[in-house]
Amino acid sequence: MGLRPHGVILRAFAGPCKARRTALLALMTYADRMREKLVAALAPTRLDIQDDSHRHHGHAGWKEGGETHFSLDIVSAAFAGKSRVERQRLVYAAVKEELTERVHALQIKALAPGE
Repeated sequence: MGLRPHGVILRAFAGPCKARRTALLALMTYADRMREKLVAALAPTRLDIQDDSHRHHGHAGWKEGGETHFSLDIVSAAFAGKSRVERQRLVYAAVKEELTERVHALQIKALAPGE
């Protein structure tokens, strides 16, 4: 049984209405944005995203308001038979927009069910 997205809102705005989807993304936190995309791309059975930005205050990549450093624990059948690097690549592909815009660091623990 996979996790359900926070809101199926992003799917409602998928397709030709890119301007509305972009406006909606701007209202969401980066953690919520990543959660929506990871659920859609990898159908995880467990997903935990923590904003660790407060631990990096004043360090490289830190910005006022946080949402720059995250840790991610995810369990998905999509990771079965894949190496650690392949799993990380799947995660990075799902959240590439957030990594480009604001997220400076993403610590990933990606497991297949039963691991």
